[in-house]
Amino acid sequence: MITHVVMMKFKSDVTEKNIDELEALLGELPDRINEIQSYDFGRDVVHSERSYDFVLVSVFANLDTLQHYQQHPDHQVVIKKLSVMCENIIAVDYENQPYHKASDDEPAPWDNKQLFKR
Repeated sequence: MITHVVMMKFKSDVTEKNIDELEALLGELPDRINEIQSYDFGRDVVHSERSYDFVLVSVFANLDTLQHYQQHPDHQVVIKKLSVMCENIIAVDYENQPYHKASDDEPAPWDNKQLFKR
């Protein structure tokens, strides 16, 4: 599994309305891109000097599904919006393994798209 983490630092002129629009776009992606297994995002609540303003954490089965997500037209709309809103974006994509093994009788919980649905 691949976890995709993106942190965004907004430009000073970004408004609440801009962020609301970004959240609406992001909220639609799990229903439009089947490869997304987990999808969560949110605004920073601490506001420390080292804080970024917004984060996205998503999970994909493998690098191929992550690449499909990145190239998907609906994701490209988000990328275009972020290029206008952000002064800095950092990302990390890492390979991870679940902490426990699912039994042979039950499906793996991280395979259930409903588990992470907002």
